[in-house]
Amino acid sequence: MPIISTKGQLMPESPIRKLVPFAEKAYKANKKVYHLNIGQPDIKSPKQAMDAVTSHSLDVLAYTRSEGSETYRMKIAAYYQGKNIPVDHNEVIVTTGGSEALLFAMGSIADTGDEIIIPEPFYANYNGFAIASGVKIVPVISQIEDNFALPDISEFEKLITPKTKAILICNPGNPTGYLYSKQEIQTLAAIVKKHDLFLVADEVYREFTYDDVKHYSILEEPGMDQYAIIIDSVSKRYSMCGARIGCLVSKNKMVLNTALKFAQARLSPPTFAQIASEAALDTPKSYFDQVTHQYKERRDVLIEKLEEIPGVKVGYPKGAFYCIVQLPIKNSDAFAQWLLEEFDVDGETIMVAPAAGFYSTPGVGQNQIRIAYVLNKESLIKAVEILKQALAVYKE
Repeated sequence: MPIISTKGQLMPESPIRKLVPFAEKAYKANKKVYHLNIGQPDIKSPKQAMDAVTSHSLDVLAYTRSEGSETYRMKIAAYYQGKNIPVDHNEVIVTTGGSEALLFAMGSIADTGDEIIIPEPFYANYNGFAIASGVKIVPVISQIEDNFALPDISEFEKLITPKTKAILICNPGNPTGYLYSKQEIQTLAAIVKKHDLFLVADEVYREFTYDDVKHYSILEEPGMDQYAIIIDSVSKRYSMCGARIGCLVSKNKMVLNTALKFAQARLSPPTFAQIASEAALDTPKSYFDQVTHQYKERRDVLIEKLEEIPGVKVGYPKGAFYCIVQLPIKNSDAFAQWLLEEFDVDGETIMVAPAAGFYSTPGVGQNQIRIAYVLNKESLIKAVEILKQALAVYKE
């Protein structure tokens, strides 16, 4: 009998999606499920983007350039320049989602067996991208007690080996909502310069920061042209997850030339999605002001209600729309499944993402979950009340 690859066997299940079969059973049992498990915003996509697709005048849905259409890349560059990030359109490669940008980055900077240091918990798919690329993730653990702040520089330096090629961060963070300060970015910049490494920053949640704290990009930091690689996406910024459009941004010509070869191998990013994404760049500032205000209100009510539950500890997010919640249980995988299979309050239950899948260190995060506050305030209040009642009766 043929045997699948070791790589295939090592590919992790998504902690976000693996509970879907149990959710489907809950639907069939006529339960209402509040989805706290996945970062699919309920915010409407910008009208500009939707109208651009419906009003197109294309006769042939043709390939675009492998690096993305020139007009779109020029508008992306203008967007970055407006954020004090000095980028030319030739320093942008449009990708099929931020996921492909991460795969291109790993493929461009690391060989099989090379290492990338990542503060954990981190976006769960980094594990999968690393395995697909033959790269070893070396975690440096951040703690909920410190609100997932950047670990001390000494923690990074003791992990650096001749195989280390990069440090990867998500800023603001998924799953923690942590927003790195300018000083923390400068600390990371000093490390990568000292050890001649790349700094890869997944900045897809850049627009969503709270409490008058501003996002500081790695390409705003002077002297980072040869070290910095930005990963970006339209998915969350414009509530366009299904468009599957992202980009890789760097001023390092060798990185760009190498990533372009990966882009050429997959031919081109999707044409209609680029049309929508290009139009989305005309979204007025008022859209983001409104959306950010909504997310801040949701964060505030979520954290307030969670902190009322005995034995619960919450990381306080400064950006994105996630938080890590530590529960008075031993195994959040079993708890999440139990919520869908066996528990409800008046026919309603919740779906959460077990947090162990956001770590690569075995055994860490097993009593934690990630919550995405992508529901309205009333639904969040109801969902936390269900969680409170569930914890009161749950027996491991």
